[in-house]
Amino acid sequence: MSGAPTPLDAAWLRAHPLPVHDDVDKNERGRVLLIGGSARVPGGVRLTTEAAFQSGAGKVQLAVPDMLAIPLGVLLPEAGIFALPTDKAGDIAGTGPVEPLLESCDCLAIGPAMGSADAAGRILDAVLPRTDACSVILDAAAVAAGHDRMALLRRMAGRLILTPHAGEMAALTGQDRDAVTKDRERMLVRLAGDLGAVVLLKGPTTMLANPQGDIALYGGGGAGLATGGSGDVLTGIIAGLSARGLGPWEAACWGVWLHGEAGRRLSERHGPMGFLARQLPAETPSLMRGF
Repeated sequence: MSGAPTPLDAAWLRAHPLPVHDDVDKNERGRVLLIGGSARVPGGVRLTTEAAFQSGAGKVQLAVPDMLAIPLGVLLPEAGIFALPTDKAGDIAGTGPVEPLLESCDCLAIGPAMGSADAAGRILDAVLPRTDACSVILDAAAVAAGHDRMALLRRMAGRLILTPHAGEMAALTGQDRDAVTKDRERMLVRLAGDLGAVVLLKGPTTMLANPQGDIALYGGGGAGLATGGSGDVLTGIIAGLSARGLGPWEAACWGVWLHGEAGRRLSERHGPMGFLARQLPAETPSLMRGF
């Protein structure tokens, strides 16, 4: 390990600037392919999509259970929508319609608003062997599904980002939740090194580690971020930044900071709790403008 965690603050941000995009089209701004959603949480991927756009992605293509395609297409006219087959529980059962897009996306995000590790595992098995260049973000059930697919995750070394909370980290590693939270620094560094991935652990403070053993810490944007959909927004912010050209470490660290500072701003304007996850993405552009 490289020593004490590095705080994500203004000095770190200035040392790791965001990409500058002049005279580019939407494809050059970055293309995100998002696979997620379920009948149980039909609107969650809307949050991820909006967050990806508002962190600067030029194009977001959204692959969701077929019954959600038209409603989400109406809500998200900026996004491309692909309807995926579903099982009886309303979970994604196949990825055929979007597999041709894997070669052209800059960032692939899997798992937001999914609760079934089995369904997420089917997606990982189908699409990860077909990706050889883009960055890959696993969230929610897709993290838990990685428990039985560690060799597959290792094939993504150098371009993989994992975004679990403590429960999802426990499912991935086979440890109990208390063990995860008690020794999070050691666990993050070990897992990041093993997978060649950037791994963050969400919580009141968020800690991140990369394969080189570097550790970063964000002090938290307040209790208001502990609300449904907040993690979906974080994944979208990281995906947008990654598609724009930031490396996995910089995209994850910037994403954590932007997400937290968005929460901090909302708590200052509205009170420490009660704002909604859907309000977070709109704060992102002005936060980025400061750097």
